[in-house]
Amino acid sequence: MSKKMRGNLMLILTALIWGSSFVAQKSGMDLIGPMAFNGIRTVIGGVVLIPAIMFLDRWKAKKSIISGETETEASAEEKRIEKKNLIIGGICCGIALLVASSLQQIGIFYTTAGKAGFITALYVVLVPICGLFLGKKVRPIVWLCVAASAVGLYLLCMPAGGGFGHINKGDLLIMICALCFTGHILVIDHFSPKVDGVRLSCIQFFVAGIVSIILMFPLDPALGFELPTLGTIIDSMIPILYAGVLSCGVAYTLQIVAQADTDPTIASMILCLESVFAVIAGMIILGESMSFREITGCVIMFAAIVVSQLPSKEALK
Repeated sequence: MSKKMRGNLMLILTALIWGSSFVAQKSGMDLIGPMAFNGIRTVIGGVVLIPAIMFLDRWKAKKSIISGETETEASAEEKRIEKKNLIIGGICCGIALLVASSLQQIGIFYTTAGKAGFITALYVVLVPICGLFLGKKVRPIVWLCVAASAVGLYLLCMPAGGGFGHINKGDLLIMICALCFTGHILVIDHFSPKVDGVRLSCIQFFVAGIVSIILMFPLDPALGFELPTLGTIIDSMIPILYAGVLSCGVAYTLQIVAQADTDPTIASMILCLESVFAVIAGMIILGESMSFREITGCVIMFAAIVVSQLPSKEALK
């Protein structure tokens, strides 16, 4: 098997894990509240990334030896600046992740896992649009994708014959979540070139998880959930571990390793399958279903997301 094929298969597995984690997130709130679930699974994700960091360090060192490359010794000042950027970036990314994932976790309680997966994936289209405020150019095709996504989103979320007043509360929260994930991606885009990406992710998971657990005490009861007990946490451990270990730790590591041997455009389009896997997992595991109108909206949105990831003619030259 070639490295490229192996990388593509690893990315498909990554998309499958991320997509099916929407099911874990929904079923995990059968016994505990959204902030409790989010906090515990995100802290677990941070813990899992610690051995992942050690594995990737050894993997990179091995690749350097094989290729004959040698790392240049960084000065004390460079190390100090990198450490400072890592801490500040981890906190900023963690706060952004906290807001986005909390809205997603609360919203998914009121909607289906499949719809949540597709609406969340809107950040793929929104990122280049929001990048305009940072001085980045937006290709004309992206504007078409935004328009198509809006049409698909309308068909997915608005009931036939109903207006905006009939939108599901969960769908609305997931839409806001997609916008917050857009901000999260832009914050990561700012800090990731300056620091190690996996370490940055590890810190952000701990920041988001610890703050979520603190906010659990006022917010979960306000949302109608009882505070978790050791018994309810143990009973919810399967979805918590799936969302924490596999979605946060394993899938993220797979993505890092796979993208070293995969074309970035192909990688981004494979990862778009996350939303499709969310729908399939919701149907198989939770027995969710969609109307023809909602399926049409999903197809339009998926097409827009994939097209938005296609490279420009300039990039192909």
